[in-house]
Amino acid sequence: MRILVLWPPHVPSYFNAGHHTVLYQTAAYLRTLSTVDQVDTHEAGLLNVNWKALGDLLFQERYDVIAVVNDIDTVDCLTRFLYYARQLSPASKLVSFGRLSSMLPGFFANLDFDAVVTSGDCEAGVAAYVNALAHSGPNGGLPGVAVQVDDRWEPESEPGRFLPTAEWVLPDVREIPYDRYHQLYLEDAHKFCGIPLRRELVVPLARGCPIGCDYCDVHQLAGLKERRLPVPVVLNYIEWARSVMVFDYVAFYAPTFTLHKPWVRELASALVETNDSLPWKCSTTVHHLDEDLVTLMGRSGCIRISVGLETLEPAAHGGLPRAKRIHEEQFLQLGEWCGAAGVELNAFVIVGLPDTTAAGVQRTHEVVRAAGARFRPTMYTPFHLMLPTMSVEEIARFNRQMIHPESTGHGVDVEELYGFIFGADDQLTTVYNRIPQRA
Repeated sequence: MRILVLWPPHVPSYFNAGHHTVLYQTAAYLRTLSTVDQVDTHEAGLLNVNWKALGDLLFQERYDVIAVVNDIDTVDCLTRFLYYARQLSPASKLVSFGRLSSMLPGFFANLDFDAVVTSGDCEAGVAAYVNALAHSGPNGGLPGVAVQVDDRWEPESEPGRFLPTAEWVLPDVREIPYDRYHQLYLEDAHKFCGIPLRRELVVPLARGCPIGCDYCDVHQLAGLKERRLPVPVVLNYIEWARSVMVFDYVAFYAPTFTLHKPWVRELASALVETNDSLPWKCSTTVHHLDEDLVTLMGRSGCIRISVGLETLEPAAHGGLPRAKRIHEEQFLQLGEWCGAAGVELNAFVIVGLPDTTAAGVQRTHEVVRAAGARFRPTMYTPFHLMLPTMSVEEIARFNRQMIHPESTGHGVDVEELYGFIFGADDQLTTVYNRIPQRA
């Protein structure tokens, strides 16, 4: 069986290379199946492809299965892709997997896919569908997969599998278009997650998060229980990736990197003892950091810590998990720890949270600057308001940049809120100066 795993063409609202590892981990996992002969990947979501080129691929290759990533950011291109695929490769089975189908599976009932992964890990769902096809099926829903049978949708037979870390297959960096990723990070004013002028290696090391913020989708996609790779596996992957490609720094991709501090200490201690280890960055929460840990992380090569600050307005804290109720003094103290350790502090701030004001966002911005930190805003997105009956255009608005009309109260200055997202920002990172350039 020949399979294409595809990220569909679109104009990205925001870019994080870590989000795209689902494409390559799914492909790598499918290659382990005895029912599969060939798996190709195509990253068409970075403005590096046109519809003619994609049409050429579909028409000439005629894959048995085309597995298509879905996301809120790609939803407005799915219908066009489906039309091309049905016209140019009509015998191909089309299965979709990703963030949106896990959050809102009912939305896909009106799209012309043959199957949709609705729960569990993406690679487990796609593999279940591929294996069923290899055995003259499926005749109904599968674990974590809704299937079209005789023009009707059969829901998943049971929840999909969350794979233990021993079954994960890490991405093959040789097929990832890192040159294109590098280009998207060059303009730091866009506030994308990468570091400009330096080549990033993404290491996807954990899935799931027990914090469960209602404005976040991580726990919906990967569960409330975290799964994390052993430190030796992570180090071996970095060593292998560097043996086949040149990188300048490592991005450890985990929802809450310092959730398990003993694991972080083990990794950091190993990096301290390693000759020629790469600088690295991570994302976590203020709550899961302390001075000793930040100091050790800095000594082991950490050059950026991103934290989900969200807001410093006390009035909004009632709607946040306890771990996210951060006060000014606490954040300023973290800024001092990071400054002493030589680590750039990057603050994720949510604009438009319930019970916040534009003046409050401005105060949060001032405190972030006072702490010597980088201000990275996104718009509050009320995912709970998404409905399966919504149109493609309505779903596309839940992209963390645009204001949903039901998420703001009376008297809110919409233009002022948009100013935090789209206004000019003269605070650009210089952390690349701490990273020797190798690539």
